[in-house]
Amino acid sequence: MKAVVAHGANDLRVDEISIPEPATGEVLIAMEWGGICGSDISYWKNGASGTAILREPLILGHEVAGRVAKLGADVTGVEEGVAVTIHPATLVGNHTMPESTAGRTNLWPEVRYFGSGAFLPHEQGGFSEFRTARVDQLRLLPDNLTTKEGAVAEPLGVALHAVNRAGDVAGRTVLVNGAGPIGALTVAALKFRGAGQIFVSDLSEGALRVAKELGADELVNLSAGEGLPQDVEIAFEASGASAAIGSVLAATQRGGTVVQVGNLPGSEITALLGNIVTREINYLGSYRFDDEITDAVHMMAEGFDISPVMTHEFSIDDALEAFETAADRSTGSSKVMLKLS
Repeated sequence: MKAVVAHGANDLRVDEISIPEPATGEVLIAMEWGGICGSDISYWKNGASGTAILREPLILGHEVAGRVAKLGADVTGVEEGVAVTIHPATLVGNHTMPESTAGRTNLWPEVRYFGSGAFLPHEQGGFSEFRTARVDQLRLLPDNLTTKEGAVAEPLGVALHAVNRAGDVAGRTVLVNGAGPIGALTVAALKFRGAGQIFVSDLSEGALRVAKELGADELVNLSAGEGLPQDVEIAFEASGASAAIGSVLAATQRGGTVVQVGNLPGSEITALLGNIVTREINYLGSYRFDDEITDAVHMMAEGFDISPVMTHEFSIDDALEAFETAADRSTGSSKVMLKLS
């Protein structure tokens, strides 16, 4: 079968590898669609993503969906042919969570994640024609959802988790800084949760257009010199640019909340943080998700259209072109989709 494999920095290949066999309690999935994430791009460009460094070839991809092709032993409640998306996380190690974080599986100390080099051997991803998964990782897609939409459930789950971190957003004035795929999907999640006025800021006109289609009320084009709104109740920093944190804090009302959903580098950064103290801002982190991938499937099944975020699609044979398009904001890309089979 074909698989999209990062062998090192600037070394992305479509390799031919063996089709895996499902173990007990697993199914084999014929993969159909995958969405390219910033971490996938980082493995390709840098040979690393954050603190996770490539030490062996890695099949990329954790935003994926397909159809069950074969059942392993002792699998019940799932039939061949059903459409599924996959929760990419596997909790490992014998740990006891403190009571304050019990049940927050995204904070488990050791997590193997599809397409991640954090462990050795690496956890291979889903950008391949077939992939095995445990039954508990499957999320069945209803008949009114395509597998292409199902592949967006993972990043939409990230956005829904960020919105959940902020608490009740209904009727609130909100800013989303950064309109890349996660920022755009955060707009969609906010709209779905009943937020009031939604401001979105970005340097890219194309990214702002996608955010508008997903429910943004007011657009702020930073490249045109437009300034952020003042005194928003809740802000989401989705760019991951440390230089943006200070201005987002300044745009948030005294006693308001800022959720950091954009992934920051694992190295030292420079940021203006004084307003956390003087404006008594609640500054919250947001990491992946617990089970909001399930909520994402329900959200799309209820008719919320997230298709504007899927701006480009390529076949698995054209994976390198797909990655180049996803990494180049001048292409107007948001979520670039790979047709895996």
